[in-house]
Formats: sequence, C-alpha cells, structure tokens
Amino acid sequence: MNSPLLQLLVLAGIAVFLILRLKSVLGTRDGFEGPPRRGAPEVAKPDRRQGFEVIEGGPDRDIVDHVAEGSAAADALARIKRAEPDFAVGEFLQGARGAYEWILLAFERGNLDEVAPFLSEEIYEAFSQVVDARHEEGLTVEAEFIGVRGTTLADARFDDASGRAEVTVNFVGELISVVRNAAGEIVEGKPGQSRRQKDSWTFERVVGSDDPNWRLVATGE
Repeated sequence: MNSPLLQLLVLAGIAVFLILRLKSVLGTRDGFEGPPRRGAPEVAKPDRRQGFEVIEGGPDRDIVDHVAEGSAAADALARIKRAEPDFAVGEFLQGARGAYEWILLAFERGNLDEVAPFLSEEIYEAFSQVVDARHEEGLTVEAEFIGVRGTTLADARFDDASGRAEVTVNFVGELISVVRNAAGEIVEGKPGQSRRQKDSWTFERVVGSDDPNWRLVATGE
C-alpha cells in the first residue's frame, strides 16, 4: 500500500471518530424535541394572556398592580379570572372609566334611557327620582365632562356558587356643570369653570353568563 493511500485512510478514520464524538455530546436535532429527561429541570414558560406576562408560580401582575398581593380583593380577582379566563383587571378598569363618563353625563343631562342597560333597577330608580325632581322645579343642567383624573380599584368580591362578581372602583372626575332655573338664571356652577368630583361605584356581573355587561349597583363618595 503506497504512502498517499495510507494517509487518506488514516484521515478518514479520524473524521469518522470526530463525527461519532460530536453526536454523542450534542445529540441530534430532527425538528422535534421529546420530553425532558426525568429529573431535568423545566424552564417556566411565560403566560401572555391579556398582554400580561405571568411567570408560573409568581404573582399575577394584572392583579397585584391594582390591589395588594394576598389581600381579599386579590383573591377574589384571581377566582374571577379562573372562572372566566378572558377577564383582565386592566381592561376592566379601562371599560369602567368609559362607563363612568358615559353614565355621569347621562345623569347630569337627564338622559337615563341610553344607559339603562348598565344600571341596576335600584340605581336607575334613584337616578330617575333626581332627574324628575329637577324637571318639576324647572331646572336644566348643562354638563361637559373634562376627564377622569384618577381611577383606583378599591375592592372586589366573588361568590363561587352563583358566579356573581362585584368590583368597586374609586373615581376622581373633572367636569363643568351649570344649573339654570326656568328663567335661564344660573343657580349653581359657573360657565367654563370645572370642578372635581369623587365617586365610589360598584359594578356587578354574573361571571360566565351570556350577558357581557357589568351593571352599576351602588354609588358613594
């Protein structure tokens, strides 16, 4: 056997040896990774539901960004989310801000019919009595909503048996409100001068029901 051929065989043997060693160290990649070996630690995968990243075993930022971790409200919100996975606290508060402006303006202007589906019977009746009293006195209200200056989730409750959820939100709203009598004279407020108003509203809904609307069931300051 001549020398060049012998060198070629030696190099080929070394190449085969290196390939076998690499396969034993790196393994193979065929496009599918099987389950991890028993005893191997699993890397926690982030949960990106509703745009929030929740590390398995860690606090739900969608909840603890709004209420204290470990509080009764946090527990209630967690149970609401388990009962209805699409529920997100951040999105709820955004909707509550819009509802606050819409309902408050409807009340000030006496147009309750357009918001009736979002009010409990008791709240609708209470608001209607105020609107009717203004009408009997010949009073009219000119209202302009400036904006919501503060929104805070104050409390949450959930009844597992009935699926009934209650969430209380504190608002700080700014609006211009001018009340005129039958003669057109201003009896309350000043044109162009805004005032801040604090309200505590409780919204209620049966989680998992076909009706997606939260209803205003209680008001306070």
